Amino acid sequence: MAYQRGSLKAVKRKEGATWVLRYRVTASDGRRVENIMQVGLVRDFPKEKDAWHEVDKLGLPVRINEDPCVGRIRFNSLAERYLKADFGADAVRPKSVNTIPIVEHYVRDYLIKKFGENIAEDIKPLEIQKWLKSLNETNGLAWTTIAKIRGLMLRIYKIGLRHEHVAKNPVLHVETRSKSTYRAIIITPAQTLTILKSLPSPLHYALVLTCAATALRSSEILALRWADVLWGERRIRVSKRWAKGEDGETKTDASDGYVPLHPVLAGHLREWQRQTPHAKATDFVFPSMRAEGRKPLCSSVFVADHLRPAAKKAGVHIEDGQRFGLHNLRHSLSNWLVNKAKVEPKTVQGLLRHSKIQTTLDLYTQEDSDETRAAQGEFLTAVGMNVTVQ
Repeated sequence: MAYQRGSLKAVKRKEGATWVLRYRVTASDGRRVENIMQVGLVRDFPKEKDAWHEVDKLGLPVRINEDPCVGRIRFNSLAERYLKADFGADAVRPKSVNTIPIVEHYVRDYLIKKFGENIAEDIKPLEIQKWLKSLNETNGLAWTTIAKIRGLMLRIYKIGLRHEHVAKNPVLHVETRSKSTYRAIIITPAQTLTILKSLPSPLHYALVLTCAATALRSSEILALRWADVLWGERRIRVSKRWAKGEDGETKTDASDGYVPLHPVLAGHLREWQRQTPHAKATDFVFPSMRAEGRKPLCSSVFVADHLRPAAKKAGVHIEDGQRFGLHNLRHSLSNWLVNKAKVEPKTVQGLLRHSKIQTTLDLYTQEDSDETRAAQGEFLTAVGMNVTVQ
């Protein structure tokens, strides 16, 4: 198709006279038809040359020559436009540095790999449904992961609709499962104490104790500086997380806040501060000694070399390849507070800094077998069967 510049025309609209860029596209039946793109209000661009400057600024000449017609854009082009829209400087919902490579992986290695060369509007809901199901049955992907892929595809079309690249969203009619089958390994307080006693390094001892008592995420605890430990206020400030070798924003807005600093924990942190060679306000609380304190220690190395072996020795059942790390301490605290200490779930939600209490209850608290057994016993006693048959 020959390059086209298009033509400007002022049309009457409800919001006022509006400049539109007119250009030709090829319809599905091969006919050349006129299409338009809105440029801006005439009152904002009173002269045609001003409107042309806005056309160039918006990159419309590129768009009208890239896309054969609305509804005929290929899915790979639609997906790449989504990545630019959601990861660019003007993104309304910017992604964290940890999230970006994950999203790009799902979009490029799954969605584009499968549907890339297809015309976006020719992809049918049933086709998507069958493919998503095959990801579980053939590829072994968890349904929670598949639900994320569906959500990304839904948003790709949503961005495409907003920019008038497509006229419909087939993903709206596609269903997936979203309930996770993952159950985190829970550590008891007794096992936590055994783990602590087996860690000879005061750095590792302070790290595990702090993580176990505060439920801080691994990335949050690594980002802590001594200035974040507010001794007088008896709390710890959480305003950043360590990701990709630098400070970044917290995972969510709710994560940006404080966790309590009990006198017992404060005493152990004071003792660690007296021992560490990196005790200035701007120093990392849990530094990498190999890097001479210039960055925090590497959590994955610590878990593999120290925490995981210590947990196994403490009687924690961890199968080969099973997920286990500092985050299990976060799950364990939540589970113990709700099931054993009978702390109000709302209080536990505040400690974990979850935006939704359902996250605390569904994902971070597991059923307590002792409690359910006792409840069953109460029923049997009420029935009159309170004697154990030998």
